[in-house]
Amino acid sequence: MTSSRGVFDLPRRLSLSFQAAEAIRQAIAREVWPEYLPSERRLCDLLQVSRPTIRTALQLLAKDNVIAIQQGRRNRIITHPRAVRSPQSRLVVIVSHQPISHTTPTAYQGISEMRTHLAEHGFTTETLVCPGRNASAQRRKLEAFVRENPVFCCVLISVSRELQQWFATHAIPALVLGSCHPDVRLPSLDMDYRAVCRHAAGIFRSKGHRRIAFIVPDSGVAGDLVSEEGFLEGTAPRAGSVKVDASVVRHNGTAADLTARLATLFAGPHPPTALLVAKPVHTLSVIIFLLRRGITVPDTVSLISRDHDPLFENELSHYAFRGESFAHRLSRLMLQMVGQGYLPAEPSLIFPRFVGGETVKPLAPAR
Repeated sequence: MTSSRGVFDLPRRLSLSFQAAEAIRQAIAREVWPEYLPSERRLCDLLQVSRPTIRTALQLLAKDNVIAIQQGRRNRIITHPRAVRSPQSRLVVIVSHQPISHTTPTAYQGISEMRTHLAEHGFTTETLVCPGRNASAQRRKLEAFVRENPVFCCVLISVSRELQQWFATHAIPALVLGSCHPDVRLPSLDMDYRAVCRHAAGIFRSKGHRRIAFIVPDSGVAGDLVSEEGFLEGTAPRAGSVKVDASVVRHNGTAADLTARLATLFAGPHPPTALLVAKPVHTLSVIIFLLRRGITVPDTVSLISRDHDPLFENELSHYAFRGESFAHRLSRLMLQMVGQGYLPAEPSLIFPRFVGGETVKPLAPAR
């Protein structure tokens, strides 16, 4: 079991450059220097570190748009980050568009382990559900909760672009459990959906498939958007290769709409021979649709699920990673956040293993 003081040892394991960057960041937040940083030599004296360490620390701050590095001149301060919130606040809030019980088994396991670790270090967790009615209603509910409760930091699960932007511009530290939208700078932990979908497209191509479709919810969630990008990259024209007819089929998440769009997709003269499907529940809906149409998998259509579900096991081709690995990564990031009040605004991506299953086969040559 982790010791009661373990969370406060974590910053010491970070690189010296990172610690120097944090010291400078906090000094900027306290407005020790109003417009420009001292010289590198002066910073070395103040922090008792070497010049290479300071230079790396400055690069980290520049990456986060805190300072602008100017060759031959003093480095200019761009933004004044807020000081770390008071450690007296011990509340960690999980912000989601749906109850935690509705998340994937892997995410649920990770959140449960994270809550246990946080409790061991004196932090309480609470869930705030902001249903996806509209961005204004979500923001009002969030702002009301923050006014009434001493929130230390948050975990964001599949929230809208607007809520991600709210946290990016406010003082409450937040970790996105998922992907950030392109214009949002927050730390995040997610499966590398872009690489996964690019990889899946490559598997289909290697099996001779040239008509490939990606079935994905029209959710606006960052993970689904980068999945589309990865799929299109994997099906893009290549020198010396046969052209691939790739299509992205978006649906609103209901069985009726998904069935209607699949019916249109397979009604054409050249239906797809391979399908990549996002979300386990939609994968099962696609399989049911194909069975009702007498379309066999994988003899007529090959199929890969982007996501894991215990039902798939080794029968259905899909991507999966060990839930313990995800849970460990999530807990470590959160302990780091509550220990220092801050995480670098960069993604932490996990690439899962491909489980071959029985639903992908080489395309039979045309007769």
